[in-house]
Amino acid sequence: MNPIIVIFGANGFLGRYLCRHFTRQGREVVAVARHREGWSGDGMFLQWDGKTQGPWALALEGAEAVINLAGHSVNCRYNRENRRAILESRVDSTWAVGQAIAACRVPPKVWLNAATATWYRHAEDRPQDDWLGEPGEGFSCDVARAWEEAFFGADVPAETRKVAMRIGMVLANEPGTVFEKLWQLANCGLGGPMAGGRQRVSWIHMEDFLRAAEFMIGDPFLDGPVNVTSPACPTNREWMCVFRDTAGMPLGLPASRWMLRLGARLMRTEIELVTKSRWVLPLRLRDTGFRWRFPGIADAVADLAPRQGLHGFFRNPASRSVGARVWLPATTR
Repeated sequence: MNPIIVIFGANGFLGRYLCRHFTRQGREVVAVARHREGWSGDGMFLQWDGKTQGPWALALEGAEAVINLAGHSVNCRYNRENRRAILESRVDSTWAVGQAIAACRVPPKVWLNAATATWYRHAEDRPQDDWLGEPGEGFSCDVARAWEEAFFGADVPAETRKVAMRIGMVLANEPGTVFEKLWQLANCGLGGPMAGGRQRVSWIHMEDFLRAAEFMIGDPFLDGPVNVTSPACPTNREWMCVFRDTAGMPLGLPASRWMLRLGARLMRTEIELVTKSRWVLPLRLRDTGFRWRFPGIADAVADLAPRQGLHGFFRNPASRSVGARVWLPATTR
């Protein structure tokens, strides 16, 4: 029997791509989610409620890896109801997966649990890494800490290695994602710097995210918190300039903070998703031998622009490998 990968939150943005990726790699994929809507159709689907045990727990027996991505979307207004849903959906689902692993006769080899790069403090002056990074403050940081506390506090067999994936902004040309929104703004001449443009952006190309997940599953010595981001962390000004250049738009009107507040309210989301600065370095991935195909934002945007949607992403392979650039001294790039 082929290795089994169990993916929770399989109908979400990252879950869909992971299900397709591991299916194409020849793994047996078990997709677990609250409902089928959004699921890519890859693997076998099992339903759960995100907090209680059920028949889905049997799929974890002897699995090669368990990947938990479950959680309410943060792309919403942070009112009392949504704040509770964001926190509880992450903590409850993590505890549920941990209880299921603890009950396995043959536990999974590794448990990858989603976490977030917003764990770190707001930083424009100094990068944060996964060895010495400083925790931040505020609602998003509180959620990040509670999420990881639930994960590392889960009492599972020693045979199951734990990795908390502190994920940055994952880029794919998918409807409703940050890439599509920024691409639309750039094409309309509105892709200028936001709120001054000094804030740093931690991101990763979808292809590198998928490869990083596979890399972490395969490395038996990698555990604990791991930053899953690109090694390059541009400012918002540089970030928006790349989108404009790729779209061929010479004009990019800037957006002040009050404009962003108004736009966020109209779009029923929060301004902090674009104004918070996260300068996060993936030292542990780099030091254990992972190499990015797209370490720079310019190559990433150029590659993703023609790869629209899930089917387009996998139908059109990456244009070229540029990962060797991460080895070059900055003066030679």
